[in-house]
Amino acid sequence: MDLTTLALPQEPAGGIAGWAADLVDVLGGPGAGLAIALENLFPPLPSEVILPLTGFAAGQGVISLFSALFWTTLGSVVGAAALYGIGALFGRERMHALWARLPLVKAADLERTEAWFARHGTKAVLLGRMVPIFRSLISVPAGVERMRLPVFLALTTAGSLVWNSVLVLAGYWLGDRWDTVGTYVGLLSKAVLVLVAGAVAVYVAVRVRSRGRPGARPGARHRRAD
Repeated sequence: MDLTTLALPQEPAGGIAGWAADLVDVLGGPGAGLAIALENLFPPLPSEVILPLTGFAAGQGVISLFSALFWTTLGSVVGAAALYGIGALFGRERMHALWARLPLVKAADLERTEAWFARHGTKAVLLGRMVPIFRSLISVPAGVERMRLPVFLALTTAGSLVWNSVLVLAGYWLGDRWDTVGTYVGLLSKAVLVLVAGAVAVYVAVRVRSRGRPGARPGARHRRAD
């Protein structure tokens, strides 16, 4: 059975969907897992295309539904573990050295971030696996902060299983309309990008404004006029 022909009957067998379909055709479930592992390492590869397509493949009998969920979740964990390793190799000292060279930031900002991750890192890793864009990036600070590996792997597996199940099952149930999933997840990704860009813009504006008032003294505005 040619999955590419089934999944893309009116489109050329190219692009991300064609590539993923070829992997599943040739390798079955492990091909879907490989595609998702690479998606974790290279976020421009969209999981909102690969996962529903894998679900569609399961619906067509190319692979089993269990295989689709098992291999895509395993691929997610392998990709996340690789990013965790990169973060661990980079290390906290290098992160502080790099941070010190960046404009408009302070060492205290990074220290607060580290303190926040120490308190909420487990929730960040678990829930971050279900948020577009952050689902890959969250593995790096987990490695930098040396979150215990068994905990990281367990949280990543749980979060990935939820995210993958939603998208794989959507493709399974939608059949030849599997590609509509990407439209809605793409809108969610754009919303996340807008929120992040807005937060960064506010942060930069506050930093620039504070540096533009070097003579300002803390507490001066609290002084009472005589």
